Amino acid sequence: MDVTLAKVPGTKLTRGTRAHSGRLTMGQYGQIMLFGGSASVALCQQIGAYLGIELGESERIVFPNENIFIQLKESVRGQDVYIVQTMSHPLHDNFMELLIMVDCVKRDSAGRINVVIPYMSYTRSDKKDQPRVPITARLIANMIETAGADRYITIDLHTGQIQGFFNIPGDALTAFHLMSDYVKERHIDNLAVVSADLGFAKKARNWAEKLGTPLAVVEKRRLFNTGQSEALTVIGDVKGKNVLIVDDEVLTAGTMLNVVEALRSDGVGDVYLAFTHAVLSDIGAERLRGLNLKEIITTNTIPLPPERKLPNMTVLSVAPLLGEVILRAHEGRSVGELFNE
Repeated sequence: MDVTLAKVPGTKLTRGTRAHSGRLTMGQYGQIMLFGGSASVALCQQIGAYLGIELGESERIVFPNENIFIQLKESVRGQDVYIVQTMSHPLHDNFMELLIMVDCVKRDSAGRINVVIPYMSYTRSDKKDQPRVPITARLIANMIETAGADRYITIDLHTGQIQGFFNIPGDALTAFHLMSDYVKERHIDNLAVVSADLGFAKKARNWAEKLGTPLAVVEKRRLFNTGQSEALTVIGDVKGKNVLIVDDEVLTAGTMLNVVEALRSDGVGDVYLAFTHAVLSDIGAERLRGLNLKEIITTNTIPLPPERKLPNMTVLSVAPLLGEVILRAHEGRSVGELFNE
């Protein structure tokens, strides 16, 4: 299959035609073999289409006692195996399935085991910020390593230091280029970028610099007793401007409710929203539906059921980004080159 792309979506890489055939070249760890977990079947198929390869065959059975059973339908002995599984609802079933798949290919003597986790859950639990609490993000990393993974690939971790919880190499990617390129092509007039909170201000500054817009930040206070947040003030001039709110993920949309209310109180025009991970709960989808946003921009790191995909929502695919990173990891080439790093 011939793949012709002027630019790989989600990267800064511009290249010509690359011919893909069969399972590509034989690398240090054999051939690429791609398996999709039940939470990422559609995304895995898109990655396979980008690479020009067929997905590996496996069977998943859930017994009446809720035990998950995985069986490969082809050998992976000595091959470079990539398992794509996001950590979405039902979270613990999907995570356990990932660990079982890793153990499965390990016991079939895979040459290298790579886990591709578009959305990694529990990443907000990355430090002891209260007495007698766990650091669950570290536990997740330990479990992935113990299962037998040799490498990980993920997108937009909540905080960068989570990379340090792993003792195996990995690629912590970002959907920033994918989403910001899309917004830039929209040519939105009189735009300002707004960070949903102070913690995201540094990443929001990157958005503002790329789009050539002013930056504003909504100061908020999180109420730990309830887990809810309250938006307080808008830092920056947004009056009369169209605004783009940026964040990494949205679950209940409680923060967004407060942020949009604060912005509209300051007299903004159209309101856009961009975030990587649509973790959306039922209440989150309903809140976004009621906010009368001009456009909601997100990605397919998490599969969205039809009832949560809103009419004003644009879902960008991370498959080309992941496919190109998988190809480069397999061939032993630079991933940083994709972003001019």
